[in-house]
Amino acid sequence: MSEKIWKFFESYGPTLIASALIFVIGILISKLLVKIIAKALKKSRLEVTAHAFIISVIRVMLYIFVSIIALSKLGVPMTSIIAMITAAGLAVSLAIKENLSNVAGGFIIMFTRPFKVGDYIKVGENEGNVSAINIMYTRVETLDTRTVMIPNAIVCNSSIINYTYAPHRRLELHFSVSYKDDFEKARDVIEEVVKNEPRTLDKPDKPLIVIWAHNESSIDIMLRVWINTEDYWPVRFELLRAVKEAFEKNDITIPFNQLDVHFDDHLPELKEKVKMM
Repeated sequence: MSEKIWKFFESYGPTLIASALIFVIGILISKLLVKIIAKALKKSRLEVTAHAFIISVIRVMLYIFVSIIALSKLGVPMTSIIAMITAAGLAVSLAIKENLSNVAGGFIIMFTRPFKVGDYIKVGENEGNVSAINIMYTRVETLDTRTVMIPNAIVCNSSIINYTYAPHRRLELHFSVSYKDDFEKARDVIEEVVKNEPRTLDKPDKPLIVIWAHNESSIDIMLRVWINTEDYWPVRFELLRAVKEAFEKNDITIPFNQLDVHFDDHLPELKEKVKMM
């Protein structure tokens, strides 16, 4: 038995070792090439959005190429290798057809460019800053520092809201005041707060302050103001704080929900029951 094993290694050992060396060295060279390509992409004018996706595709192609060379060194005919790859590809495609749709979705995102790395987007119930677009997933960092990996197929089949596509964004806020308060006074207070906020803009339109609705317990005042997209959240938080403080200084009431109950004089029995309660 040992003699047969020795003869086998004498006959095929050098080929096996050479094939293994080709595979290992090929993988190391592939990793080095990927690093070089990554550095070159950073210096290129190509958008950052495509970097991770291109690197992922190149890495997969290099690994396949190295595997083919290693197999051919073992004496496997090229036609057999192609047949094996075709059969394996068919089997894998049937097993991971959903993942292939994610790959196709990655290419669609790259070509249609609905968003890029750094954009603030909303896909379904997930929203945040795009940190990477890979061959299978789009990585989104939420405001509470969670990392959400959204499959590219879902991204392509969902409605995408890109909040940073335009340089300016309109901020809309609603403030409730009591019916007893003077609307014009409340309007002037809000207008003064907006004027004192340097990050608000007069273009494309000047700030709009109007009555939005007559609610059950309050008058709803709507504020619409344009700001730079990157200032959206800071300005939103600051205006909410500043308006509340200004309302308190000017004795403008922010009411709670109220319910007025009226009794008909023709229902004395009901009134007596309520008094007893």
